[in-house]
Amino acid sequence: MVSLFSGRILIRNNSDQDEVETEAELSRRLENRLVLLFFGAGACPQCQAFAPVLKDFFVRLTDEFYVLRAAQLALVYVSQDPTEEQQDLFLRDMPEKWLFLPFHDDLRRDLGRQFSVRRLPAVVVLKPGGDVLTSDATDEIQRLGPSCFANWQEASELLDRSFLQPEDLDEPARRSITEPLRRRKYRVDRDAGRSRGRSRSGHDSGDPQGDAGAGAELW
Repeated sequence: MVSLFSGRILIRNNSDQDEVETEAELSRRLENRLVLLFFGAGACPQCQAFAPVLKDFFVRLTDEFYVLRAAQLALVYVSQDPTEEQQDLFLRDMPEKWLFLPFHDDLRRDLGRQFSVRRLPAVVVLKPGGDVLTSDATDEIQRLGPSCFANWQEASELLDRSFLQPEDLDEPARRSITEPLRRRKYRVDRDAGRSRGRSRSGHDSGDPQGDAGAGAELW
């Protein structure tokens, strides 16, 4: 899959528009994933109508708000926009995890010819090895929504990585929201135990500072 974009730069659709330009970075984002090539244009009314559907489809499969683990799915927007401004406007409300080719890259046009794209919008689904699984999945996505991913996963014999720990390409693994409370409770219980031990030791030895020393340790 990486070979399709070898020597090219892909850009993340985040506010900084970070570039994905090394082979290692491309591998992290594309290897062992189904890759959707979304051919569209902001000036195309059909694309404007389909874009929210595709956005919802992608988010419900990759956002941890909806799923325990993000699906092994990547999307590359292959712009057919006539101007860079229209491309940027079209991508403005799309997910940050989407990737896209720079506007000046001729691969935008070459990919359309390579995959025989005849109309817009079009979504070409590629297996992890780069072979075409579906030449145009726009109708399937509109009819079945996220459930069609399971069909693609089975048909492409995608290696299931659900047994691995969750991963995030951009951030460290998130901790439980209750972890700070649990850590604080553990520390209070631990220090209270130590204080009781020192208090007993102070009384046994006749040390008048036994209780004072224990109290100074509390926080």
